[in-house]
Amino acid sequence: MKIAILGGGHGCYAAAADLSEAGHEVRLWRRDAAALQPVIDAGGITLKDSNGSRDVRVSLATADIGKALHGAALIVIPSPAIAQVDIARAMAPYLVDGQVVFLPPGTFGSLLMARMVRGAGNPADVAWAETGTLPYLARKHGVREVNVTIRAIHLPAGVYPGRHSARAIEVIRTAYPSVHACGDALSGALMNAGPIIHPPLMVMNAAPLQHFDKWDIHSEGTQPAVRAVTDRLDLERIAVREALGYSAPHYPLADHYNNDKWMYGDAHKKLQKSGDWREHIDLYKHRYITEDTEMGLAFLASVARWASVDAPIAQGILAIVGGLLGRDLRTGARTLEGMGLAGLSRAELLRLLHEGESA
Repeated sequence: MKIAILGGGHGCYAAAADLSEAGHEVRLWRRDAAALQPVIDAGGITLKDSNGSRDVRVSLATADIGKALHGAALIVIPSPAIAQVDIARAMAPYLVDGQVVFLPPGTFGSLLMARMVRGAGNPADVAWAETGTLPYLARKHGVREVNVTIRAIHLPAGVYPGRHSARAIEVIRTAYPSVHACGDALSGALMNAGPIIHPPLMVMNAAPLQHFDKWDIHSEGTQPAVRAVTDRLDLERIAVREALGYSAPHYPLADHYNNDKWMYGDAHKKLQKSGDWREHIDLYKHRYITEDTEMGLAFLASVARWASVDAPIAQGILAIVGGLLGRDLRTGARTLEGMGLAGLSRAELLRLLHEGESA
C-alpha cells in the first residue's frame, strides 16, 4: 500500500521505518529539508528495537508534500497536535476523494483538520481517523536513527465523518492490524492517553523538572501520590465517555501500570528500563504542556462541561497549569467552545460527527 507519513518527530521516523520494513511503499515528508537530508542521502532510516539494529529503505523522503501525498491510500500523521494546523494548510491542495488520514493520536484534530482543508477550498471526500496513542513508544537516537521500545497491540480508532468508518478502519488495518473501531471521532479523541498521563506528571513533578537537568517522570516521577491523581483523572475521562454513550473497552490507564491489557500491553517497565525518557523537560514549552495539557486536557474538560459530568481533577490541573503559564486554559482553540460546538445539542453533535459538516 502507498502510505504518506507527515512529520519529522520520533513517531514519524518510527512509522516510516516500521511500515517500510512491513513492505509498504512509504513516502516520508518533513517540512525541514535540511533536517531530512540525512535520510535522503542514506535512502532510509536506521531502526532499532528488540530485534537489533538495521537500516530500512524508505521509498521516498521529501520536503515536497505534494509528492508525498500523490497516490497515497493512507496518510499517517504521528506529529503532535500543535502541528496539525500547519500540516492541514500544507496538505489541503493535494487531498483527493477516498484517501484516509490517520492521526495517532488526534486530540479531536480530525474535525479541525477536515474543516481547514474544506475552508481552503478542497471539497475532497476524505476520511479522518484518530486513536488514543502513538503506535510506538519511540525516541530518536540520531539524525536518521530511531529506537522503538514497544509497539501498540490495541489502537481504538474513531472516524470522521462516521459514515466512512468501515472503509477507513479497513484501510488503516492494512498498515496497523492492532487498530479497531471505537465509534466516531469524539470517541477516538476521548481515548487519548496523553492528557491523562502527562499533565499530572508535569504538575506533580514541577520542582524536580525545573531543578534537575534531566528527570525521568516515568521512573522517579511516578510515585503512589501521582498515580492516585492519574487514576482519578482517568475515571473522569471514562465517566465522560459513558455519559455520551460510548461503550467499553475504555482502556483505563491503570492497566498501563498494572497488567498487559492496555494499548501497549505490559509497557511501563520496558519504558522505564529503556532510559529514553530520562530527559530535559521545559515546563513551559514541552509538548506534554503545549499538546497534552493546553489542548488535550482543555478539550476533555470542555467535553465534561458540555456533558454535565463533574471533572474536578481535570479542571483543577488545568487551572494550575494556567497559573503556571499566566493564562486561562478553559477557553482555548481546542475546546468545544473554541470550535463552536458547545452550543450544539447531543443529537446535533452526533449527526455532525456521522455526516460531517457541509461546505
